[in-house]
Amino acid sequence: MKRIGERAVVIGASMAGLLAARVLADFYGSVTVLERDAFPVSDVPRKGVPQGRHAHGLLARGRSVIEQLFPGWTDEVVASGGARGDIAGDISWVGHGVTLKGAPSDLVGLLASRPVLEGHVRRRLLALPNVRAIENCTVEGLIAGSGNAAIEGVRIKTGGVEEVIKADLVVDASGRGSLSPAWLESLGFARPEEERMEIGVGYTTRVYRRRPTDLDGKLAVVVAGSGPNWRSGVVLYQTEDRWIVSIGGFFGDHAADDELLFAAHAGSLPTSEVYDIVAHAEPLSDFVSYRYPANLRRRYERLADFPKGYLVFGDAICSFNPVYGQGMTVAAQEAALLQQCLAQGDTDLARRFFAAAKAAIDVPWDIAVGNDLRHPKVEGPRSAKVRFINWYIGKLHLAARDDAALATAFLRVANLDAPPALLLSPANVLRVIRGNLGRGRRQAGSKAAPAGAKA
Repeated sequence: MKRIGERAVVIGASMAGLLAARVLADFYGSVTVLERDAFPVSDVPRKGVPQGRHAHGLLARGRSVIEQLFPGWTDEVVASGGARGDIAGDISWVGHGVTLKGAPSDLVGLLASRPVLEGHVRRRLLALPNVRAIENCTVEGLIAGSGNAAIEGVRIKTGGVEEVIKADLVVDASGRGSLSPAWLESLGFARPEEERMEIGVGYTTRVYRRRPTDLDGKLAVVVAGSGPNWRSGVVLYQTEDRWIVSIGGFFGDHAADDELLFAAHAGSLPTSEVYDIVAHAEPLSDFVSYRYPANLRRRYERLADFPKGYLVFGDAICSFNPVYGQGMTVAAQEAALLQQCLAQGDTDLARRFFAAAKAAIDVPWDIAVGNDLRHPKVEGPRSAKVRFINWYIGKLHLAARDDAALATAFLRVANLDAPPALLLSPANVLRVIRGNLGRGRRQAGSKAAPAGAKA
């Protein structure tokens, strides 16, 4: 790769920050990652990743991009206890109250704890000769050049001592609590427009003993929230002998950290698989809870003026309802787009990157927000397009209960491996129509059959 600068700085050692730093290492002489937290000696949850104790799985697209950035990374995670999984064949997916028909596919996801996934990325990154990390470091603000037209570094504080780190490019990957809007405003730039959708999601998690016979050999079961109670839940392989179970709901309808109430919440889901683990497997941890108030998107691509030498990345641009599992994959896609933008040089970098990131964010944002808008208490514009898509996806699920090809097409889109237009192709629309007509005829026939008649 062609070097386009001497020094780059990344604020935040989240998955997004680590992946951004990996890309920058190919284009800058040195890359410094600034992290307010301390890295653990082993792959255990840390304070700076509040979701680290909860269920995580990496979608097929995200695994593929990270593997390209760190060849052999998937094998390393598996060797440490994780598992590759066929997204369509090894996982039971439940949405709109029905279980999708499973079948082998080429969609390969990765199941492991968040600390394991992140830890292997971090170690691979910090093994690069031109990358370093500063832990227990607070970023106090940006250093701007003459006229505030360009960012030239950051002010940091470590151990009570302040210093300045100069950089040709600063990337803010500090998460949804990013201070970039305030920092930009202090330099005379406009804040980005914000889109916020209150959803009040919360879930509770516990780890259980895994037996190979659980879930009929499946590696996971994923239940997407839908009516009438809009509750969701997952059981995910974490290691050979451990399941991690997270269940919850919207607007305060959160699973309690109580044995019986947690089991009752699991029992209210439209499949017995989650309850069977919660009720019969040996608990290996205490309960932990997480709250997520709102989907949040900052529209940096709409700003008319933005300083040179500065970017915003990952959750600092957009964070989604975590039950859809999109965050790490979107961060990986942004890293791939940043790589493409840097390959063209740093001229007008912010405008080009934010435009590219917008296109990558639009699909998962529409998926998350569109599905959340199905909940009657979620406030937001329900356009004719949103209402049609939600109706159509419901019909698609009904057909995909018996149609593995249709189910795999849906999972390909949900894994950000194909555009949503795939589901509206003439062939798939015909499958949806046939699946619903066939189901309607079978239901009519069942109702018309006299008592005692043989099927």
